Amino acid sequence: MSTYVYGITDGSRVKLPEGMGGVGDPPRPVRVLREGDLAAVVSDAPEGLRPKRKDLLAHQNVLAEAGSGGCVLPMRFGSVAPDDDTVVGVLGERADHYKERLGALDGKVEYNVKATHDEEAVLHRVMAENPELRALTEANRQAGGGSYEEKLRLGEMVVAAVKAREAEDATEVQRDLEAVAAAVSAGPESTGWLANVSFLVDRDAAESFLASVEQVRKSHPHLELRVNGPLPPYSFVEPGPAEPAGSTAGAESSGE
Repeated sequence: MSTYVYGITDGSRVKLPEGMGGVGDPPRPVRVLREGDLAAVVSDAPEGLRPKRKDLLAHQNVLAEAGSGGCVLPMRFGSVAPDDDTVVGVLGERADHYKERLGALDGKVEYNVKATHDEEAVLHRVMAENPELRALTEANRQAGGGSYEEKLRLGEMVVAAVKAREAEDATEVQRDLEAVAAAVSAGPESTGWLANVSFLVDRDAAESFLASVEQVRKSHPHLELRVNGPLPPYSFVEPGPAEPAGSTAGAESSGE
């Protein structure tokens, strides 16, 4: 039977409640696989597992319990290995890597920050910053709206100005926040977001990080920021012994 992997931790510090259940219906019993100084928190993998709220919460709950005794390297929801032996084998093969990651991530959490433009506010901003845009807009207004070609030119200029502002704002958001983070990981580009960045933050510095987010909001009123965290440091684990369900068995996958 395939093995569902929740996370990797120090074998001497992992503690789980007796009879703890994980993903699946009924919940699959959670167990610990050990190899040397490392341990993987796993259960049997349910067939046809999908990211339903109940199972997502179960995954998070197992990670929270596993991390109560020390740092845990979280695997993404749906990470599945062919069997227990595969997981144990990878723990042995990559022991140095996992030990380094456990040391680097101990006492740290992840915050994901996504940014997008407030459409009306950013239009006001690009108009204020661009005298040529203002002049062309005024000329069209005085000409009763302008010709089709003039309207088209104005529209193309506005789109270009907004795109340029998106790139500048994405750079500024990351620059302003990485100063209070231990590490940064750029997430995949997604429709609707001009920035999607994860920050590794010391637990003791969480308040400072969130204060910096608020400062970015104040200094960039044309931006809308969405902050998710604190989270287990998915984006900073790097390759693990399992993979999201639905991909080729045995391949490695990263954290988030």
